[in-house]
Amino acid sequence: MRAFSTEILRSPRAICALSLIAACLLAGCRSAADYRAQADGVANKIIEQKQQEVLGRTEAMDIVSPADTLRRRLLLDQNLPYSTPMSLGVHDLPRNEYWNPEKHLISGEPASPVRVEEPLRLTILDALQISARSSRDYQAAKEKVFTVALDLDLERNDFRNTFAGMLSGLLNHDRGGDEPVTGTHGEADASIRRTLKSGIELTTAIALDLVKLLTQDRASSFGITADATISIPLLRGAGRMIVAEPLTQAERNVVYAIYEFERFKKTFAVRVANDYLSVLQQLQEVANEEESYKRLIASARRTRRLADAGRIPETQFDQGVQDELRARSRWISARQSYASRLDSFRVLLGLPADAELELDTKELELLLDSLKEFTAEVDIADYADTIPPADAPIVLQEPSGENAGPWELDPGKAVKLALDNRLDLRVAKGEVEDAERKVMVAADSLRAELSLLGSASAGQGRSISSAGSDDARLDPNEGTYSALLDLDLPLERVAERTTYRKRLIALEQAVRNLQDLEDRTKLDVRAALRALLEARESLKIQGQAVTLAEKRVKSTDLFLQAGRAEVRDVLDAQEALLSAQNALIDAAVRYRITELELQRDMGLLQVDEKGLWQENIPQEEEPS
Repeated sequence: MRAFSTEILRSPRAICALSLIAACLLAGCRSAADYRAQADGVANKIIEQKQQEVLGRTEAMDIVSPADTLRRRLLLDQNLPYSTPMSLGVHDLPRNEYWNPEKHLISGEPASPVRVEEPLRLTILDALQISARSSRDYQAAKEKVFTVALDLDLERNDFRNTFAGMLSGLLNHDRGGDEPVTGTHGEADASIRRTLKSGIELTTAIALDLVKLLTQDRASSFGITADATISIPLLRGAGRMIVAEPLTQAERNVVYAIYEFERFKKTFAVRVANDYLSVLQQLQEVANEEESYKRLIASARRTRRLADAGRIPETQFDQGVQDELRARSRWISARQSYASRLDSFRVLLGLPADAELELDTKELELLLDSLKEFTAEVDIADYADTIPPADAPIVLQEPSGENAGPWELDPGKAVKLALDNRLDLRVAKGEVEDAERKVMVAADSLRAELSLLGSASAGQGRSISSAGSDDARLDPNEGTYSALLDLDLPLERVAERTTYRKRLIALEQAVRNLQDLEDRTKLDVRAALRALLEARESLKIQGQAVTLAEKRVKSTDLFLQAGRAEVRDVLDAQEALLSAQNALIDAAVRYRITELELQRDMGLLQVDEKGLWQENIPQEEEPS
């Protein structure tokens, strides 16, 4: 054996074989973590490239779950109940015989930029940032982009050099002859395969054999074989557009996924803002109901004293008590509605539904302050000047664009901006082009298939039975070469014909989908502009209504004490004040949310990787 080893190691061909064996062994030494890091690097690079191509910018898309999420911190720090450690997060999955966290997981960035307190107090910007890191829907949207990028890498792999290697060792003992024969056979195979985008397929392979007899004359021999094949499609399945269609579709799928994620970010940010302001609106309604309840209690106490003094009938006191009871019912209902909305908002952010959480009420105050210009010095029902006779002609004042907000654009301009900027429209246009290409591919499959095949091989292999032969040589002059022309006539194309017809139908459907989305885009934009106008007018109306209702409550209360009004007048005035206060808050929230929805529908609302938005008001075009 020692003589055999020395002889083998001195052979240049053996050194080549050992090098091949070493390369195969090294390729098989990668860990699962190495493969994960490689996949992450490839996917992130693809996403960055496509972002730059279609958006003109790049942003990080981290899908790695942090070891300590905000949801986990709230569950533990606030001592909230949970069913299993699995609920805390993937990093808390218990170790078992088939799961090893250290082998498969890495820690991502911290879950949230906010400091965990009890209760957790959030501004609207905090809520947007938390949703971008903690929301399960947001994480799923990012993972979709990442997996589509991995699918593209897999399609690209079909057009790369594909390497394969195999090592085998055989110990054989044959007692069938006159004397027992024992020998070893070591083999190393390596191959390279490449498919070109023209449809040409190339394959080369090399095999090395080392054989040695351990009995008889202990002969040894080295074998080497190499071969190459080529396949060239000439009709069906030939050409770059046909062969590379799966790759083209995978490239476009990544672009679509990026567009859809950008659209998702805008939609989700508006949804978070809507729910945030809706919770604050409900909280303000609780405060309004509470104040109304207190006023009615005070009113009932006054009417009780007036009834005891004989200044009003007992029935009027009963009316006051009935309204007090109704106010209590509304107050309790408002409190429960607030609690339910807050629970739903927690879940939207990806936080526990029972976490101690408070929203910043200053956000609603700032919103109302920003919209004061709509209600300042505005009198919808103005009777300060000379009042015409009741039977005089009445001319209604149409709502105008005077004192309109910055997003109350001309409908034609708003629709044009939406058609130019909506990313889902770009996806729909791309899907029409995809359908066109699929028709082309389906039509190609109806043709005859003509392929040119070629192969070449040289060298000789060795087995234990040929261990006494001389070492093999790789001499092209002694090789074997062949060529084959293969023609498959299009006599049976029922499946292909059906596919072709379906592709034509799918093209028409894609065009209709584009038409439908375009019309719905116009509908959304025009509806949002009308909603903005309506909310602005409602702000004016309810602003004046609140002022009048407050004045009416004070005057009727004084009149009641003076015996010039009935209890029903006071109750009606208080009911009108509560209704106007709630309607004013509703109009303010509606106006702000509609502004954001309009920006979303026009594709102008920009949201970064942290979940924060940027509003870019379109500039007026200067006259030429």
